[in-house]
Amino acid sequence: MSYPDNCKYTKEHEWIRIDGSTGVIGVTKYAIEQLGDVVHLDLPKVGMKLKSHETFGTIESTKTVSDLYSPAAGTVVEVNASLADAPEAIADDPYSKGWLVKLTLDGAPAGLMSAAEYEKYVSEDSSH
Repeated sequence: MSYPDNCKYTKEHEWIRIDGSTGVIGVTKYAIEQLGDVVHLDLPKVGMKLKSHETFGTIESTKTVSDLYSPAAGTVVEVNASLADAPEAIADDPYSKGWLVKLTLDGAPAGLMSAAEYEKYVSEDSSH
């Protein structure tokens, strides 16, 4: 599986794509495959301040409920409303139409992995 090079990744399987002072956050295809069918998302409201590496919502599947962790600090400026009615759509295109929130960043995020580093991380993770 390949992961987009224009994103950075967390060990909790979130991604962020940075465009100037805006960050778009989503969940990796690997995480979605591990979760199974997504049935509900609990996402923050516009205006909410997120702290780097802290919980900002949950993703619920037929198997489990998992916390979502922000890869960066910032203020939520948009939430993907299309996922509210169809959370399963996240699996169709997690890096484009399946994004979760957009932030105005409070500086550059730190401690994130490149696509190659993340691919190595999940390959080691899935071999245990």
